[in-house]
Amino acid sequence: MAHSVAADAPSGIASGIPLRIAVEALAKALFAAFIFFACFAFSDTSPYDAVAIPTILLWLCLGVRLHRGMVPLLALLLLYLAAIVCALLPYLNEEFPVTWTIQLIYLTITCIFFAMFFADDTRARMDLALKAYTASCVFSAALGIVGYLQWLGIEDLFYKYDRASGTFQDPNVFGSFLTLGALYLMHGLLTGTARRPLVSLAGLLIIVAGIFLSFSRGSWGGSAVAVILMVGSVYAGSTSIRLRRRIVLFTLATLVLGTVAVIGLLSVDHVHKMFETRAALTQDYDQGETGRFGNQIRGLAMLLERPFGMGPMHWRLVFGLEPHNSYIGSFANGGWLGGAVFIGLVLTTSFVGFRLLARPSPVRAYAQIVWPALLMFFLQAFQIDIEKWRHVYMMLGMVWALEAVRLRAGRPRPGALETPPASGHRFPGTSGAPRGPRRESVT
Repeated sequence: MAHSVAADAPSGIASGIPLRIAVEALAKALFAAFIFFACFAFSDTSPYDAVAIPTILLWLCLGVRLHRGMVPLLALLLLYLAAIVCALLPYLNEEFPVTWTIQLIYLTITCIFFAMFFADDTRARMDLALKAYTASCVFSAALGIVGYLQWLGIEDLFYKYDRASGTFQDPNVFGSFLTLGALYLMHGLLTGTARRPLVSLAGLLIIVAGIFLSFSRGSWGGSAVAVILMVGSVYAGSTSIRLRRRIVLFTLATLVLGTVAVIGLLSVDHVHKMFETRAALTQDYDQGETGRFGNQIRGLAMLLERPFGMGPMHWRLVFGLEPHNSYIGSFANGGWLGGAVFIGLVLTTSFVGFRLLARPSPVRAYAQIVWPALLMFFLQAFQIDIEKWRHVYMMLGMVWALEAVRLRAGRPRPGALETPPASGHRFPGTSGAPRGPRRESVT
């Protein structure tokens, strides 16, 4: 009898392993598709949303955990949603505010999922997400360039308002979306961890061209800030003279190539004209009492008298336009509580993000890529509405997941910060042996 049990046990275990492996492979494929489809934003619903629910449910079944380090994020998000729902109560009979609030709840759920997902097996999952996201950026940027040059001969396809828009409705969202992909490729080239540097460089050039042809002032300025912060943090975090020399040389070479590329693009007449128009600090729709800034000034005075705000998405009913400022919008949509919590979320995340850059940890290299990109969106929130941008919630979850890993790792020895993404460092909570160097490819 004992012999029979012993004989049967290995076969039972063996039969269970392939099923587990197959389910995990499916879950990883779904997650990669989930991230890649973030670039499809032609409408309020996209393939991203269709894949989101089965992906989240499958990974919840496989097991993702809420770690101590992400409790502040959870508390702030829930408090913000509570403020929005309270402000919505007088308008439950209006379809659009209710729909907007439901969408906000859904995006918040994705943020919490991302925070839980990336907090375990961090290296493998971050690499998978960043590669899928970067491939998405190259794909969308390439279509944006093709559309802008009108090579397809189809009007307004991947091209809107005389600006490249790729797979997005809005060129401003398109340009900003590309920044994280550019940072990921630049980080690999800076640190010498890119397995295919020529492919990475080609992908980077496509993305940078997409950002430029979006003619988004916020994307231009935000991307510049993100790149400076990323390069500065990599330089400051390195104790290798050779790596620091490489960073300086690569940065100078990039500036020269970028300048040559911009000059080449500006030699095209319609590109030059659009650049002159968009390079101005303000546009016609910004100015005047009924312009964007005029509406904001008048709206702030009104919000001082309304502790519960105007109600979700009611700013547009008063002024005919969105506030084009997420900080003002948070007060308008969620009242004083919603606005205060939103600002608290930004400030708390900023503290966490800069601490991830400043302190040695196994995940600092990932923070050098993700936090500058998220900071760019926080800065852009002063001049555009980012509450419905799916990728912002992904980056927010990533930053807090990295903080959870940092807290579990404790304070490593000083040399540990040199570990680049996917370079073989084993994170707390990961399983399996360390793998080889990162394969950074956009193909």
